[in-house]
This record gives sequence, C-alpha cells and structure tokens, in this order.
Amino acid sequence: MSDNVKIPDHFGTAVAYLMLGVAGGLALDLCAKWLLTDYSLQQFVFLRSLFGILFFLISARWYGGFSSLKSTRPLWHLLRTVLATGAMFGFFYGLGRMPLVNALTIAFMAPLIVTALSVPFLGEHVGWRRWLAVVAGFIGVVIVLRPGAGMFTPAAIAVIVAAFCWSGLALTARKLATTETSFALSLYTVVGPFVVSMFLLPGNYTEPTADAWVLFVVAGLCSALAWVGIVGGYRRAPPVVLAPFEYTALIGAAVAGYLIWDEVPDKWVITGGCIIIGSGIYIVYREVGNVLVSRYLRAFTASGAAATLKKMRGVRK
Repeated sequence: MSDNVKIPDHFGTAVAYLMLGVAGGLALDLCAKWLLTDYSLQQFVFLRSLFGILFFLISARWYGGFSSLKSTRPLWHLLRTVLATGAMFGFFYGLGRMPLVNALTIAFMAPLIVTALSVPFLGEHVGWRRWLAVVAGFIGVVIVLRPGAGMFTPAAIAVIVAAFCWSGLALTARKLATTETSFALSLYTVVGPFVVSMFLLPGNYTEPTADAWVLFVVAGLCSALAWVGIVGGYRRAPPVVLAPFEYTALIGAAVAGYLIWDEVPDKWVITGGCIIIGSGIYIVYREVGNVLVSRYLRAFTASGAAATLKKMRGVRK
C-alpha cells in the first residue's frame, strides 16, 4: 500500500499511554456530566483545573522535577493553552446540554481532523482513500447532528469547536515532542483554563457538598491522567496512527449513559457513530496494512497492559 507509514518500535507503549488518557478522559466526562447539573461551567473548570494542577505538582519529581518545565518554545505553549481553554469550555458546555454519548460522538470528529491537518501541519502523507474516509467521517458527524434546519444547536457547535481545539493539541504535542517534556506539554495546558475560569468565577460559585468535593477531586486527578496519557501517546507515534484508538471511549460512554442517566442513543447517533468509527478504522487499515493489523490488536491488549505495568514499576522505584 502506498499510504503505509512505519509503525514505531515503541508503538505498544504509545497505545498504552493513549488508553490511559482515554480512560482518564472518560472518567472526567462522567464526573463533569454529574457535576454540571448543579454547578456552573466556570466553577467546574476552575476546580477541575485547580486539582489537576495540584496533582501535576505533586508528581513533578516523577517527570524530572520542575526543571523539566523549562522551554525554548513559549509561544507554542501559549498556543496550546488557548487550544486547551477552547477545548475544555467548548466540550463541557455541550456535555452539560446533551446526552453523554452524543457529545462524545461529535467530539470524535477530532481524529478525522487530525488526519486532515497532519498533511499541512506535520508534512505527513494522506492518500486519496484516507481522504474519502475523512469525508465519510464528517458525513457521520452531520448524521449525528440530525439532518434539518435546527441541527446546529449552540451545544453542538461548542463541541465541534472543542474537537478542532483538541485536534490542535494532538498535532502540537507531536510537533513539540522532540524538544519539550511530557510534563511541560501536560501542565501548561491546564494553567490556561484555570486562569480564564478564575476571572469568570465571581458570581458563578456555589459551595459544593461533601460528595461534590469528592467528584471535583476525582475530576482533577482524571484530568491529569488524561493529559499525561494523551501527550505520552502522541509524542511516541504519529497522530494519524493513534487517533482511531480514542473511539473506544464511545463504548464506555454509551454504557455509562444508559446505566446512570437512562440515555439511549437513537438511530441517528448509532448510524452516524458507526460511520465515524468505520472511517477511523479504515484510516488505521490504510496506515498499517492488513499484515500489521494483528500487531494493532496485540498492542491494544497484551502489549499495552505490559507497558503500563512497566511504567508503574518504574514510578515506584
């Protein structure tokens, strides 16, 4: 296949990191969905970011100490904080106003955007078949949004904007991987939303209950895990190769939405979601070829788990 790219030797580690990020992100989304029914978006972003920063600072020694935050490319980090702010506010605004699986399905246009933008931004090659898969994926997003005059609601538009911002974060993480540490790429993206939400907090704060405080702390921890996982994955392998693995979160979202909030995806969400996932899987096929599909599956299970355990043992030492 002319489109194929070489899969790096540390592909299993990259997938392990990415799946850690996906799990952390899904847990964060569940906390957000619960908290946003009683607390403002500004308060959620502020406390989630505050606890996320605290967890990052506590774990600094695992990533080379605070010296690893030094950077020669501050403007790139500033751009990433802007993207992170747009991604966080946009997605959680939409999440508080639509079913969990709907919001995530629309958000998962991000891997398709990553594929498209990897050409001008990273100079990676995308063949015409994968371009067709990207177009099909966007058609799937339109189907999820409901064909008709009222399909672009403010919540849906906010999630779409968040998807573009998220794509920018994935691409810049790959671009900066050779000069910046995972700690710097992760921490600075949390600072931006924290500062913005701090200025928006007056008049939008409600004293949390004991249970809510627990969820806010868990949200902060999960956000830290999500950033570490996503950055750790995308700095080790090309975004176009890893991005489709993020679709696994849709399964968890559908199950959680049904069990917790009695949310049942309708035919439009299911149809559009299948098209989006199918296009993503085809992109993987074009990237690795049918000979290496088994390697993907091994990385998704045994190799990914082994890499995660190895990392945990290294942290304990």
